[in-house]
Amino acid sequence: MDYNKLVSVTGLSGLYELLSSKADGGVVRSLEDKSTKFVSTRIHSFSHLESIEIFTTKDNVNLVEIFAAMKESKTKLPDAGDSKALKTYFEKVYPDMDFARVYSSDMKKMVKWFEVLTANKIDIKLTEAPAEEETTTDTAPEAKAPKEKAPAKTAAAKPATAKSTTVKKAAPPKKINSPRKMA
Repeated sequence: MDYNKLVSVTGLSGLYELLSSKADGGVVRSLEDKSTKFVSTRIHSFSHLESIEIFTTKDNVNLVEIFAAMKESKTKLPDAGDSKALKTYFEKVYPDMDFARVYSSDMKKMVKWFEVLTANKIDIKLTEAPAEEETTTDTAPEAKAPKEKAPAKTAAAKPATAKSTTVKKAAPPKKINSPRKMA
């Protein structure tokens, strides 16, 4: 199971592995009891763990950094129900966290999620975006040479010419031959 497939679902406790998704929802598997079910996006929202950031006094950090600090810490995880113990724990583990904007309910979720991730032996790391490949070999010089393009035909590319302005003369009025002659 990969970290990039894990989601949190609003209205449901715990973490889930996103098995497949559709326009109207997704099929998820619970990490706690391994049950599988369809979750509708009309009622619930999905949040990928990779996209969750935590407020700090400097720049926001990804949740992976908090989990890494929790993993490296020798401090025992606090009881999720004790908000004072949670704050004291995170002050030791990650002192740059902005405790005015990170609520005790958020810290409680982080502790519970960390316990679930370690219980399922999930490697907590971000997926890396594929690096762009650079071609540095000279084995195919014709592949590197740019193709010659025909010059584009635009109004700016045409030579300036003097426009001749011709004024059309009005057509002479037509004579109407009436059958009666006027005297």
